[in-house]
Amino acid sequence: MSEALECQASRRGRLWVAYEPEHGVYGSGRTLRLVRASVEDGLALVGVTAEVKIIPVTPELEELRDADDARTTALAKAVKALALRRTSLSDIALATGASVKQVKLLRARPAEDPRIQADPASVPTGIRSPASLP
Repeated sequence: MSEALECQASRRGRLWVAYEPEHGVYGSGRTLRLVRASVEDGLALVGVTAEVKIIPVTPELEELRDADDARTTALAKAVKALALRRTSLSDIALATGASVKQVKLLRARPAEDPRIQADPASVPTGIRSPASLP
């Protein structure tokens, strides 16, 4: 597979229907797996070999994605607040219902957008860690 393409699929009656606009390929099927296979077959007919990721889209799924984003943001704020109070990772995990691994990941992210990983190049070089102080 030379490239990966994302296609949004919507429900039409009992079928899922997806459209890949870049190559003008439609796919449909009763399951999302069949839709992906249908789109991949259509792409093969126009000479494109690609892995296809199907993203199902309905108003309810959009609402669910928004709720997941809101929960992630609230969880990141709670983790940050507890971490500032020097709460242990395991206590933060127990208090928030998150895994220790998830707490570690959230602590490593910048405060302004909890969904974006910190860029080490953005850390000011003039700041010393407490361990390096005399």
